[in-house]
Amino acid sequence: MRRHVTILGATGSVGRSAREVIAENPERLAVAGVVSGRDVAGLARVARESGASFAAIADEGRAGELRDALAGSGIRHGAGRSAVLDAVALDSDIVVSAISGAAGLEATFASLLPGRLVALANKESLVCAGAAVMAQASRLGARILPLDSEHNALFQVLGDEPISAVRSMTLTASGGPFRTWSAERIAAATPEQALAHPNYAMGAKITIDSASMMNKGLELIEARFLFGLGADQVDVLVHPQQIVHGLVNFRDGSVSAGMAIPDMRVAAAHCLGVDDRLHAPADRFLDLANCAPLAFERPDLARFPALALAMAALAQGGAAPAVLNAANEVAVAAFLARQLPFWAIPALVEAVCEHAGGARGAAPESVAAALDIDQEARIRARALLSEGRFAVT
Repeated sequence: MRRHVTILGATGSVGRSAREVIAENPERLAVAGVVSGRDVAGLARVARESGASFAAIADEGRAGELRDALAGSGIRHGAGRSAVLDAVALDSDIVVSAISGAAGLEATFASLLPGRLVALANKESLVCAGAAVMAQASRLGARILPLDSEHNALFQVLGDEPISAVRSMTLTASGGPFRTWSAERIAAATPEQALAHPNYAMGAKITIDSASMMNKGLELIEARFLFGLGADQVDVLVHPQQIVHGLVNFRDGSVSAGMAIPDMRVAAAHCLGVDDRLHAPADRFLDLANCAPLAFERPDLARFPALALAMAALAQGGAAPAVLNAANEVAVAAFLARQLPFWAIPALVEAVCEHAGGARGAAPESVAAALDIDQEARIRARALLSEGRFAVT
């Protein structure tokens, strides 16, 4: 049976990986709709090349640009929030949720329909409203499969084992471009240096998060909700080679590893293949004999305080993860705009979390509640930025 796929975030790195897997398997998969945030030219190109029936741009002000870019194609299109939700409502079997940041929360939640599979790469949906998202999926009978490499590895390793058989799960981290740098050198890092990831070509925001190791902290929170684990049942190991993506530590002392080359198409193929694995080309298979020695080390929380902040938010629970995520998104945007030094990313996040009183509020029970928490934290982060406490000197 040919499955139809809607791709949210079709012009990003995860969307590109999903599109390549679909193109490799035309007898099994087809694109139904594509969504992008602001990249009109990229969206129009992707829509035409993939044979999508509908294209949506999230930026409502670019409706005219998209209309002109798709002129003569016969592809239906729209702009703004309603158009994104129209794309989600298309008659598709799988939705790839790869819109970056909290902006993807509403669309991810709306994607949860009876019998539908959501291939989740938008970790912020679970960071901001994990309990609500997982409860909605359970109520409706939707399936969530993790599209992040680490969570996908853990999902595959777990298999049919009950979660009660698990003692803990370990996510691996590359360590980013600053793994061996001193604290002083990290503090003074430029955007160009932070964007030079050693293993993956990703969007700017997630690449900066990898450099600060906030990304791994967000992934810990995601794993806690995705697998129904306690905050003390997830941890991180730095593994520069990125061959082992996750480890499941079972209660009997057994440890099973999920391994693959560092390529997002591997996880995408697993999600899009659903219960009948797709065939991958030869260059996507792992050859352990030709791998460098595999090394593992504990993360240095002193040099990477963003990871420590995320771990604290995970332990705190409630509204803390949503506050953390919102503050981090503002801080990363300011860093990329050269309004904030690299050392100040975790400093600003910590200040926002402290202002929220440790974010002792209850966990959001709806998308609206999560977005309210998100907006309040962003307002505070921008206010702190305007005071100049963390300005570039």
